Amino acid sequence: MIDLKSMSVEMPEVVGHPNRAAFRGVLTTVDVPSQRAPSGAKGHLVVLTKQAAEAALPSLLGMALDYSPALDRHDVRRKVGVITRAEIVGRSLELGGYLYARDCPEIVKEIEKSRRGTTAVSVVRSSGQTVFSTTLHAGASQSRAWAEGYRLGSSLRRAATEILTLTETLQPRWKSASYRPTIRAEASIAMPGTAGLGLSYEVTDVQLRDAGAQVWMLEKVTFTGAAILRRDKAAYQDTWIELGR
Repeated sequence: MIDLKSMSVEMPEVVGHPNRAAFRGVLTTVDVPSQRAPSGAKGHLVVLTKQAAEAALPSLLGMALDYSPALDRHDVRRKVGVITRAEIVGRSLELGGYLYARDCPEIVKEIEKSRRGTTAVSVVRSSGQTVFSTTLHAGASQSRAWAEGYRLGSSLRRAATEILTLTETLQPRWKSASYRPTIRAEASIAMPGTAGLGLSYEVTDVQLRDAGAQVWMLEKVTFTGAAILRRDKAAYQDTWIELGR
């Protein structure tokens, strides 16, 4: 059974519009931890809860899609498209919209060249020992990917706990109930072996279940935009973008 929550803005059809190129993709996954700490999370992995994502879908519509020239972060001054559709299918937050094809031909070409590719995911202790490692290939069935994810999930959680235990000794414990960070799902360090382009969300007015927890649970958010970036710089490794409706 597939649980589907969907919302969209109806855009008038204009055949052959020179400045519209349709895109689609997966912005993030819900109810699962990010593979790496996103910007603004003070070194914590985060979980965007499905309830928070569903409630925030209206805030995502009409928001801009941006990029940086190096495709490694958000740059709100470089807006290349608009989001007109968002839906939650299973654990994927899928979206669609239009790129400004004539204004920004370079990003359209980058997406055309990109492929989802092979994803190598690993978590390494400070000692250099690999705690968790897996590889996902383009064309693998979704059910196979989910089966592998469930099987290896406990290893990832153990690795995340160990890493966060180390980082918390170097950082203040943000326990104030009034602390409402802005989070961008971009990672500070690139992950080698991850090919293709992905997506990153920006959320603000974030309400945390427990700001002192090792893994932050995002229980309320407002989407303020999204960015196209290399998947090796994405906090969530299962994001992607491609041309088409």
